[in-house]
Amino acid sequence: MPHQFVDRRTGQVKTEQLFSDSLVQWLYSSVRENAPALFRLALSARASSVLGFLNYDLPLGGSFSGAMRFLRESGVNVEEFVESPASLNTMRKLFERQIRYWDCRPLPTENHVVVSPADARVLVGSFHEASSLLLKGKFFDFEELLGRDKRNWLAAFTGGAYAIFRLTPDKYHYNHTPVAGVVKDFYEVRGQYHACNPSAVVAEVTPFSKNTRTITVIDTDVAGGTGVGLVAMIEVTALMIGEVKQCYSRQRYDNPQPITTGMFIERGCPKSLYRPGSSTDVLLFQPGRIVFDADLVGNLSRHDAQSRFSQGFERALVETDVAVRSCIAISTENVT
Repeated sequence: MPHQFVDRRTGQVKTEQLFSDSLVQWLYSSVRENAPALFRLALSARASSVLGFLNYDLPLGGSFSGAMRFLRESGVNVEEFVESPASLNTMRKLFERQIRYWDCRPLPTENHVVVSPADARVLVGSFHEASSLLLKGKFFDFEELLGRDKRNWLAAFTGGAYAIFRLTPDKYHYNHTPVAGVVKDFYEVRGQYHACNPSAVVAEVTPFSKNTRTITVIDTDVAGGTGVGLVAMIEVTALMIGEVKQCYSRQRYDNPQPITTGMFIERGCPKSLYRPGSSTDVLLFQPGRIVFDADLVGNLSRHDAQSRFSQGFERALVETDVAVRSCIAISTENVT
């Protein structure tokens, strides 16, 4: 079955090129069922690192020609790059590329707008039992995602909303800050390295809360903040991801610094970098503080698209391809 999504710019349905799809399906079916010890080994940090080296650090075939072939087949616009494409001769360099986001990913001027943290494919949902966006089940276990000992954050986000951003291997892999505010907490939860391929997500119950992940809790109800309450940004590592490098920069990519509790972060700035491969961001919002954009909600139930997530959840569940720093939600106080 193909996996399709909606291109936000055009509204058209497109079919995703699923990298290593056969390998992922084999790993999550035959190996998982017949060799569980080998399956667990494949999801370990060491195995993920080795796979990452083999896939991302060896020179591309023909160096420049190999890089250009990958970019052309993936539909990546090389005119956005900060670096010359000729210098990007390994998959790692391609995935860690910088772009002129200040020119090609405009930031909404309204301060109450929540923006996408990544170039990604997004699904939106709700924890509220009465919401039409209620999705129980497979993406993550709420308490496990944040950490079962984080009682204050669990209480804050109970009944709220969430958005899941899946970065595919061809995407720009810097994460940007979705809101402005003060960092209230920053911590890591160790785990495994499940793949973020749709087939793997459907096959593995709650993979995003089982993977190693970094959590940043931001208070936006401060002077200069976005004004949407507490927001948790969870950066989920995946198969072949070595780390999430925190590298917050207020101006372009200059003077990167780690995220620390108490610092004020501006909206739309580079925050971190996945090294290498594909992965997932999850945003959590407090109840009643944001309203998702209508097209993201409407696209979920598009019946003219074939989504592998629809099979797993037994309902239409279609992703929308969004650009980093584009609007995904606004404060409820600004809904007209």
